[in-house]
Amino acid sequence: MGTLELDTTPYPNYNHTSKQQNPIVNGEDQDYDDESPIEEVRLTVTNTDDPTLPVWTFRMWFLGLLSCGLLSFLNQFFSYRTEPLVITQITVQVATLPVGHFLAAVLPAGKFRVPGFGSRLFSLNPGPFNMKEHVLISIFANAGSAFGNGSAYAVGIVTIVKAFYGRKISFLAGWLLIITTQVLGYGWAGLLRKYVIEPAHMWWPGTLVQVSLFRSEKLRACPNLFYYSSGSSPILYAIPRN
Repeated sequence: MGTLELDTTPYPNYNHTSKQQNPIVNGEDQDYDDESPIEEVRLTVTNTDDPTLPVWTFRMWFLGLLSCGLLSFLNQFFSYRTEPLVITQITVQVATLPVGHFLAAVLPAGKFRVPGFGSRLFSLNPGPFNMKEHVLISIFANAGSAFGNGSAYAVGIVTIVKAFYGRKISFLAGWLLIITTQVLGYGWAGLLRKYVIEPAHMWWPGTLVQVSLFRSEKLRACPNLFYYSSGSSPILYAIPRN
């Protein structure tokens, strides 16, 4: 009868207890408890933060709400086709990068005050378009595309009630049903944040591709190369292989 042995070999270049190799960021010692034991996550996702980057900017709200509404409309419009066309947030993630840089170049950088906010200053263009704005815009778009599923799930319930059963349902009731089912995921994520989001050992493989694209220095340093490659791909696919 064999015996069960636990593999206690540490992860390469990973130490839970040693504080000597912890990075120093903004004068503070970064705890290794925030570093994931999964190698793929450590190579893709950073455990440091730059709190000086602006987040709640006019560019973020404008592009985020626009992309959410646009993807919601397009996915719902195409959902009634025999072969539905689903537009996911990766499209917005790629398309909003040059738009964000364009807005950062043309919007005025002057500061102004808003009545009711005291002496606090606001600006339409607080600085270069950064990754935090890009991530939030993609989150808005992901909500508009029903998290990759196309149209909102509860729209099908409203359609069935009205088209197949011939019953009437008010706009308010249908709207509450759709909104409730859409924000249910956010509600559970908030309630279980301590267990499924904050722990460093929890990881979501489906998001690593998007995170890798967000952090791509080559894409941010030379975005034209990426768009030239993406634009020429339909031409290459149109060429017969045989």
